[in-house]
Amino acid sequence: MISFTTFIFTLLALFSLSLSAPMRRDVFVPPIIYPKSGVVWIAGQHHNVTWETDGAPVSITNGIGRVYLANNTIIDLDHPLAIGFDILDGRVSVQVPSVPTGQNYSLVLFGDSGNYSPQFTIIGL
Repeated sequence: MISFTTFIFTLLALFSLSLSAPMRRDVFVPPIIYPKSGVVWIAGQHHNVTWETDGAPVSITNGIGRVYLANNTIIDLDHPLAIGFDILDGRVSVQVPSVPTGQNYSLVLFGDSGNYSPQFTIIGL
C-alpha cells in the first residue's frame, strides 16, 4: 500500500510537471494591406501601415510588432519605423523616411514572422 507521504509527493510532482508544460502558441502571419503596390509616399509625411488581423490565433508566439523599411528585400534593421505595438492593432502610424528617390521599397512587419508589403515608391520633399 502506498504511504500517504508518497501519495502527496506524487501529486506534487504531477502538478509541477503540468505547470512546466509548454503552452501551445501559434505563429501569426498577417498580410500587409497598405501600402499597396503603386502607392507613392512623400518623405516626412505620416501614413498608417495596415495589416489583416482576422483569423489571429488565441495564443500568439510574439505579439509585439515592429515595422522596417526594405529595399530590394534588404531590411534596414538599424532604423525601425515603428516598434513596440500590439500586432493585433491592425495598424500603426509611421513617418516616411528620407531615402533615395526612384527605387522600389517595401515594408516588413515583424511579430512572429516577417511579412513584406507590396512594393511602393518614396519620393523626396
